[in-house]
Parts: sequence; structure tokens; C-alpha cells
Amino acid sequence: QVQLVESGGGLVQAGGSLRLSCAASGSFFSINVMGWYRQVPGEQRELVASITNGGSTNYADSVKGRFTISRDNAKNTVYLQMNTLKPEDTAVYYCNAAVTTRSYYVMSYWGKGTLVTVSS
Repeated sequence: QVQLVESGGGLVQAGGSLRLSCAASGSFFSINVMGWYRQVPGEQRELVASITNGGSTNYADSVKGRFTISRDNAKNTVYLQMNTLKPEDTAVYYCNAAVTTRSYYVMSYWGKGTLVTVSS
């Protein structure tokens, strides 16, 4: 089993910054891709950014130039630095990890989410 625990959400004014963290723990062989998704009530969950264990990144067009994803492989932790936040960034942010288990299956795990609220 793998547990993902997010932290760093909260309330911020438009134009401000927040940094989200997600730490993975448990028993696994390796963590492959880690990513951040977000969801607004009534809408589908969408990819915000992802990063491979080699450091290759991918961003949604709506956050390019404002958000930066990074990871510390030694700590099994992924970060999302969010700058120049906009009210439309308000959502619950979820951490996701694609994990190779000790039985060499690849499984996807989700955190419980952290709320980011951007006031105008």
C-alpha cells in the first residue's frame, strides 16, 4: 500500500503564491510519474502538472509560466509552486503517483486532496 499526504493548501489573494507538497510513503519498488490534478465541484478532475522520475515535466496550458512542479526522489515528495494565482485556480488539488509495486505491477494512487482558494 502507498499513502500520499498533501499539504500546503489554503486561502490566498489573487496574485499571491502557494506551495503544495505531497509525500509518498509505504512499500513499493519505485515511483514513476507524480502529478497534481485539480477539481472544481461539478467538473471533471484535470491534470495541472506532472513530472517523471527523470525530471521531465508536463503542464496544463492554463498554468504554464505560473506553476512549477518539482520532486525530491530521495524523499518521495513532489511539490507544486503556484505563483500569480488567479480566482480560477480555486479547486481541490490532488496528488497522484504511478507506482511500481514490489510485485512489479504499476498502480495509481491518489491523495485525499487539499483545498486552494484564491480570492479576487
